[in-house]
Amino acid sequence: MIKVRPRGNESVQQMLKRFKRLCQREGLTRDMKRHSYYEKPSERKRRQARKSVRKVEKETQFPVR
Repeated sequence: MIKVRPRGNESVQQMLKRFKRLCQREGLTRDMKRHSYYEKPSERKRRQARKSVRKVEKETQFPVR
């Protein structure tokens, strides 16, 4: 759970900006967008396969030492 407490003379806009940044770092916004609509299991598998292919290509292009 993400909690944001005010710091000193911090405005509401600054707190909101900090909250959004924390949500983005946690991957919460991406997760919410992905769950905002139904994704068929076949589409999910296809998306995960594309993700793994990109990961493999990236590793072969820039080998880890």
